[in-house]
Amino acid sequence: MITLAKYLYKHALKRILFLIILKFQIMSSGKVLSSVLAGAAAGAILGILFAPDKGTETRRKIAEKGSDLADSVKGKVNEYADVISEKYDAAKDKITGMASEGNDMLNQARDRGNAMNSDVRNSMNS
Repeated sequence: MITLAKYLYKHALKRILFLIILKFQIMSSGKVLSSVLAGAAAGAILGILFAPDKGTETRRKIAEKGSDLADSVKGKVNEYADVISEKYDAAKDKITGMASEGNDMLNQARDRGNAMNSDVRNSMNS
């Protein structure tokens, strides 16, 4: 039983580490996305504001850049949502598999324990 406990403890630690790593991967990709979007927006606004155009032309360019930026943001958000969804599904499948393996091992250990108990009882009754 001590070996089974060590095994289950070891696999529980692996699951926890996997989830922590997954969380950091998701968090870091969100920070990168927000930094890229902020830089793109600042660059577009400064480029338009310092351009030597009429007010109507500048407003039209701002509207176009805003629309382009909104489309870009939607695309990136959808892309990151897909990546996060895939990582979540992979983590969920892996954890489900590990839990199933743990349950199988626990059932095998329980069966072995019951068999040993029966053997001891039979030897004591003989």
